[in-house]
Amino acid sequence: MIFTDVQKHRVRLEPLIATVLILLCAFSHTPANAAITLTDVTEETQISFKHTDGNSGRCYIVETLTAGLALFDYDNDGDVDIYFINGGALKGTKFKVPPKNAFYRNEGNWKFTDVTKETGLGNTGHGLGVVAGDYDNDGDLDVYVSNWGPNVLYRNNGDGTFTDVTKEAGVDNGFKVGAGVNFLDMDKDGDLDLYVSCYVDFTYEKHVPNTINGAPAQVGPHFYEKVPDTLYRNNGDGTFTDVSKASGVGKHPSSGMGTVCADFDKDGDTDIFVANDGMEDFLFLNDGTGKFKQSGLIAGVAYDINGEEMGSMGVDAGDYDNDGWLDLYVTSYQGQLSHLFKNLGDGMFDDVTLMAEAGRGTMHHVAWGTGFVDFDNDGDRDIFVALGHLQENIEKWDDRSAFLVRNLLFMNTSDGKFINVSEKSGDGMKVKLSSRGAGFDDLDNDGDIDVVILNSRAEPTILRNDSPSKGHWLQVRLRGVKANLDGVGAQVKVVAGNLALLDEVRSGRGYQGHYGMRLHFGLGDREKVDRIEVRWIDGGIDIFKDIAVDQLFTITEGTGRTR
Repeated sequence: MIFTDVQKHRVRLEPLIATVLILLCAFSHTPANAAITLTDVTEETQISFKHTDGNSGRCYIVETLTAGLALFDYDNDGDVDIYFINGGALKGTKFKVPPKNAFYRNEGNWKFTDVTKETGLGNTGHGLGVVAGDYDNDGDLDVYVSNWGPNVLYRNNGDGTFTDVTKEAGVDNGFKVGAGVNFLDMDKDGDLDLYVSCYVDFTYEKHVPNTINGAPAQVGPHFYEKVPDTLYRNNGDGTFTDVSKASGVGKHPSSGMGTVCADFDKDGDTDIFVANDGMEDFLFLNDGTGKFKQSGLIAGVAYDINGEEMGSMGVDAGDYDNDGWLDLYVTSYQGQLSHLFKNLGDGMFDDVTLMAEAGRGTMHHVAWGTGFVDFDNDGDRDIFVALGHLQENIEKWDDRSAFLVRNLLFMNTSDGKFINVSEKSGDGMKVKLSSRGAGFDDLDNDGDIDVVILNSRAEPTILRNDSPSKGHWLQVRLRGVKANLDGVGAQVKVVAGNLALLDEVRSGRGYQGHYGMRLHFGLGDREKVDRIEVRWIDGGIDIFKDIAVDQLFTITEGTGRTR
């Protein structure tokens, strides 16, 4: 097979990795009956949204990036609603009705109502990423959408409607190519700041046309200039100040895509990981005051185990091995594995992808949305990966890949390794589309985590978790007092017998999306929780003992205070 120069820089099949994968496949096995079952219930949800990337046949690079999605409870009624981001009408494309984002209210019993018009969330920009967070600390979640073009901040009015306050808040970020976005409290002052990732410097005038074997094809980010991301400090009065340069973030041009914020070094402040496409990934370590040092290379997460740059797409943070440190899973482009980075607890990470068998099946496809999720409530986190090529006609020059493919599910075996159980995990894993963003939350409040997937140029996929559960569970919702109201940045430790689990409240994750602000802990056969310890972003600690399982437990800051 012959590849053009364009394709070579995006598709690099590492012979060493390929050989190791073959050996791993020969000596591993998949259980006859997987313990996870995901059922496709898309039709019964009555969700009619269909995604578009604005495709005109010209293969603009911004077509490939759309889009993420957000799962959050906008009306505080106790169930999780769904916000789908959509592409816009690009040059050369005509629509009778302009495409727009779509918002669906969860009515319970797997029925959703389209409330896009009444909420005011039907933005018609070329949407790429989204995040939800209570930036004004008034008790409801606001929404920030990143576009190609001006971004949009929607303030939740508390009555089922949103208002576009972008101009008065000062956060449109200019006419840039947006990507992953996050709310975080970078300086521990009790309100949420805003991290805005940017991809590359693209305009119609800068478009690089390309063909492969006579067919139109996308080019990668190397053909465009990189731009630095933007960091906005919350002024506490409804406005934000651009502190990109002062914080150190603005010194590093990149091609950012998925982002996640968490306290990776457990020093009491929030750090930022940026998955960059076709270059080193960034890990911005916070000094506690909102100033950041780019430490990806030193920490061991900038490149893969071979020292190669990755075509990184999405990222999630989670403690997959229950050692008390947040690890990273980063999805990547075709010709590379999606990567698992184990947090060693000393400021360093180790690429354990091959050892943990956490990348099998990702080599020949483009991987996007991802999440660390305990689907079977057995006390360890599994991994979900959304797949789908960005080249619609990829099969014409590469028979190893396809535009429409099935997604992947890796089950955690509790011994530091994962098993690919995709073929054994229900009809939801047999859906064959080109997926992008993926979100994970308990949509029916039955104690297990369900899945929502945004598919390029198609309808979404909604998967109900019907797993024969291995055990009990606990969900934790935080309510800050001195800290931000949703406890973003707080770490929660749950101890049940010999099981110790760690998670952190995050705003923004996966592939340019948002999900999981209610923390979910699978407990296996443990019938009670011995201890919950919450370390808030301001340093305060609350401890609760002897908690019943199988419930949503709400913790208000200061009610279990030890210091």
